[in-house]
Amino acid sequence: MGTSDEEIDRLLGKLTPRARALLLTGATTWRTKAEPAVSLRELVMSDGPAGVRGEAWDERITSVLLPSASALAATWDEALVERLGGLLAAEARRKGVDVLLAPTLNLHRSPLGGRHFECLSEDPELTGRIGAALIRGVQAHGVAATAKHYVANDSETDRLTVDVRVGERALREVYLAPFEAAVAAGVRLVMAGYNAVNGTTMTASALLTDPLKSEWGFDGVVVSDWGAVRGTVDTARAGLDLAMPGPEGPWGEALARAVADGDVPGATVDDKARRLLRLAARLDALDGPDSHRPPPTGESRGGERPAAVRASSAARRDTCLPVSVDDPHGAEHLSERVPSSSRGSSRPVPTDNTRGTERPSAPAPSPTRDDRTGARARTLARRAVAAGAVLLANRDVLPLDPERLATVAVIGAHAARTRTQGGGSAGVFPGEEVSVLDGIRAELRDRAARVVHVPGPRPDGPAPPLAPDDCTDPRSGLPGVLLRMLDAEGRELYAERRLGGRLLEPRLVPGAHTVEIGARLRPRTAGRWTLGVAGFGRMSLTLDGRTLLAGDFPPRTDDPAVVHVNPPAQYATADLAVGRDALLVARREMAPGTGRATVLVAAPPAPDVAAALSEAARAAAGADAAIVVVGTTEHGESEGHDRTDLALGATQDALVRAVTAVNPRTVAVVNSGGPVELPWRERAGAVLLAWFPGQEGGAGLADVIFGRAEPGGRLPTTWPAALADAPVTRTRPDRAGRLDYDEGLHVGHRGWLRHHRTPAYWFGHGLGYTTWSYDELTVPTAARAGDDLTVRVRVRNTGVREGREVVQVYLARPASALDRPVRWLAGYAAVRARPGETATATVRVPARALRHWSVAEHAWRTETGTWRVLAGRSAGDVPLAANLEVVPAPGE
Repeated sequence: MGTSDEEIDRLLGKLTPRARALLLTGATTWRTKAEPAVSLRELVMSDGPAGVRGEAWDERITSVLLPSASALAATWDEALVERLGGLLAAEARRKGVDVLLAPTLNLHRSPLGGRHFECLSEDPELTGRIGAALIRGVQAHGVAATAKHYVANDSETDRLTVDVRVGERALREVYLAPFEAAVAAGVRLVMAGYNAVNGTTMTASALLTDPLKSEWGFDGVVVSDWGAVRGTVDTARAGLDLAMPGPEGPWGEALARAVADGDVPGATVDDKARRLLRLAARLDALDGPDSHRPPPTGESRGGERPAAVRASSAARRDTCLPVSVDDPHGAEHLSERVPSSSRGSSRPVPTDNTRGTERPSAPAPSPTRDDRTGARARTLARRAVAAGAVLLANRDVLPLDPERLATVAVIGAHAARTRTQGGGSAGVFPGEEVSVLDGIRAELRDRAARVVHVPGPRPDGPAPPLAPDDCTDPRSGLPGVLLRMLDAEGRELYAERRLGGRLLEPRLVPGAHTVEIGARLRPRTAGRWTLGVAGFGRMSLTLDGRTLLAGDFPPRTDDPAVVHVNPPAQYATADLAVGRDALLVARREMAPGTGRATVLVAAPPAPDVAAALSEAARAAAGADAAIVVVGTTEHGESEGHDRTDLALGATQDALVRAVTAVNPRTVAVVNSGGPVELPWRERAGAVLLAWFPGQEGGAGLADVIFGRAEPGGRLPTTWPAALADAPVTRTRPDRAGRLDYDEGLHVGHRGWLRHHRTPAYWFGHGLGYTTWSYDELTVPTAARAGDDLTVRVRVRNTGVREGREVVQVYLARPASALDRPVRWLAGYAAVRARPGETATATVRVPARALRHWSVAEHAWRTETGTWRVLAGRSAGDVPLAANLEVVPAPGE
């Protein structure tokens, strides 16, 4: 189907004004509306960016899990990110997804931002380039990408209502810039955020029209964030094109009436419908209902049952995975289809292993990849881990030589349960996850070295959801929990075994009134356990029939990330004994506005901190090398709330200190999505930032630790030594709901330079396994305003190993008549060289790096005169500098 204006207009002419208006509201939580009159099928959307979950929150429907977005930006490698975009496209096609809701192009304005892991960088240039690469990779394979959340949606506190007040120049030069780059890359959709900017909610903002559609020429679809449309006429008259989710909402029939009544111009709705049809044509969705869509089988947040799968050939999937090497670590784990149980029982979860009549589980597991495709996906994900890992410090400890190790101590709870992704709506369910401990054991399996693991003290944080190795389904006796849906009289309507206690979308069946999760705990530790249930509404928790808690717990927010993904838990305690099973049952009634997410949690008694630290120190003292892994928790870094501090917690800091005190060959691995304080960083032999590394995290980190791969990452965000040092920390609106971006242009490293402060690690910092000298900077003597320029930087590998260097170029305008940053990133390029070799990085500096937004003229302008061009390894290390004369363009 062509995408010419004439063809689109022909299709539009087949639709009545009412039909055009109704197209603009979703049909379900994740699907747009079909329209048989023009052979338009539904378009399926899915969250991103670390993986493609599809339409259902179901742990049996697995996804490839890539490193977090902050880790992808840390690669400073657009070619690699583009290939990872192709992998995401392959996953989307496998799951029947047309539109991936990624990348997130908001900035790391403050280190406290709760969603740092899902955003790319503090810098608009780096964010724009990496985001554009991901968009190109996704869209090269017939899947649409979505640039989100337009615009200035850079923190989570009161995110549904916050009114961001930002100056016109900062808005243009900093916050809109990554979205402009996305449009230049051809992005198909842009998502309008929940927040307001300068007094107007984004779904009704004039910014959706100018600059997005008019100045930049965006011809795609502007979609709302889920539930962000609050009114009909104001949003419809603005540049918003599609209101999600559906079918209820402020548009739909209300929009059709507004058009009929003349409150919304028909031409405005026609433009929106035209854009949706253009998107459908680009996605081959105008071939009717049979175009690549199976009948619905899954479930979505709103209770619909859209398709969870789409068949596609292995050959077609392979085109999205440009990787030629095979993964040596075996075949991909496949989810088991779990049988359900009998209907009609009003009694609590049975205490024996008898089973009732089997009924089909839903939804079915997603289509499996063939072994070759799965191995290639894992290989690429593993490569991305090493490419994004940032070696912050190294005192001749890394890489470790496996041949010289007799004992390696691997220490920390995060070593065995490495946090692979951030919390919130972008979460997926990987089929398998390689922890740091797994990766190290695999690397040393065929060698003489012995691996000793000591968990150390428990990290601060609430009790986690029940995992299948902690409990069994009381009906089948298999690992997992028993989910039952009950009617108002407590009769069982539906039951199935699930793999864990976090059930965000229990299956809705007619007459469902109560969600029940039952599990037989098998304690491996005696003492006082913390038990709980998370959700909203009337809930109860019983242990062996004894009520531990009961009450009504109404929602305190309508934030969908809290209601549907991370509801708060209510806790109780109980004494449990080793060898004595206990039946734990949680119930919650479903009521309007409370969602249906239900989570059963349990945590054993915390070990004595002093004893745990002593055990860790003994293990480290007796090892040739120690690897201690510390990090954040899901409740520390997650969508829906910002952080209040950057501390890892007293016990984790004490753990690193205890280990480094007895073993100078200690590698501290930091497992976080954004900046954290590292008060012990000068004591560690090496500090390696792992980010949230995705499903292959442990394998990729082992490659780095033992020297199979060089740590390729450079910081995309400046890391403070202490929160108090950071130039921008405020994320909470004032009492009027306003959040002032008083810092203007001075975000990230720009703010640090302006305030003459020194962070722990600068933007752009990162070590490899060799050293480099910066020898020469070549800059044109003059450049015309409005033209790109080329800068060349000659570097030399002064170390003993081949390596990769990311050469960064910054601009400065010391004599400017304008408020300017001290310097700002203008471009970068990577080079490789063997020991003793020189290499020349050719860095293109785009004209936009020299321009500024004139508020008086509402236009872009470039100052003429003398500029400084600087080159180096980070924003704080620029040993080379040269002058550049910018002259007027012809005719000026």
